[in-house]
Amino acid sequence: MRIAFVGGGNMARAIIGGLLAKGAALAEEILVVEPDASARLRLLAEYGVKAIESPNADLAHAHAVILAVKPQNMREAASQLAEVAGDALFITIAAGIRIADLSRWLGGRVRVVRCMPNTPALVHAGITGLHAPPGLPEKDREMAEHLLGAVGATLWFDKEEDLDIVVAVSGSGPAYVFYAIEALEQAARELGLPDGASRSLALWTFVGATKLAIERGEDPAALRAQVTSKGGTTEAAVAVLEKTGVRQHFLEAVRAARDRSIEMGDALGKDS
Repeated sequence: MRIAFVGGGNMARAIIGGLLAKGAALAEEILVVEPDASARLRLLAEYGVKAIESPNADLAHAHAVILAVKPQNMREAASQLAEVAGDALFITIAAGIRIADLSRWLGGRVRVVRCMPNTPALVHAGITGLHAPPGLPEKDREMAEHLLGAVGATLWFDKEEDLDIVVAVSGSGPAYVFYAIEALEQAARELGLPDGASRSLALWTFVGATKLAIERGEDPAALRAQVTSKGGTTEAAVAVLEKTGVRQHFLEAVRAARDRSIEMGDALGKDS
């Protein structure tokens, strides 16, 4: 399968690395459009893939084109592709960009899948939400899942608007986790632990708790209750979190991210 990437940044490199590591694609089957010369050299050195400065007739042979550019650059990138790309499946991984707008910019092409991966894809531990319009052939859905599955788990959503929620939950979610790690590490330092120990305790607490939740498969509230003994230290800590409204602020934060994704889609999709 011949695969083209438009944009050779971190997410594109993560997917390329995942595909090659799993044997799901060969380096000679991958083409990357990347205007930055140093980035093109890096792609060649690390993965052995062909990298070109701008779209050309080579894209006409691609079975799938993954659009890995920033949302604000998507219209221009798609318009350039409309002139040279063939009958490929187009996959967008940009937040906020809607299928109808992308299809229009691509000259009316309808084989489009919208995806939202997250940054843990860089270590092949991501999760990607996907949406395809009604009527897209099953083989195209399978192709999209094959490509994004190279960097982690995949989940399909029937409604495109659900991807704005995916953006807010898992797309932005790593930042929420890093924020909590920062806070836990800071607390350890301020209470007197050395820097190295503070970071290790914070990091491995998150790693272990997440692994436990995944492997047990229990409701997180039930797992929390198992750690929270009556009159104990954890109960004292959780009481402070509840009293200060941490949960509600968290919900408000995710809602704000969802709303911003919708706003971006509205703004970027306008023709004027």
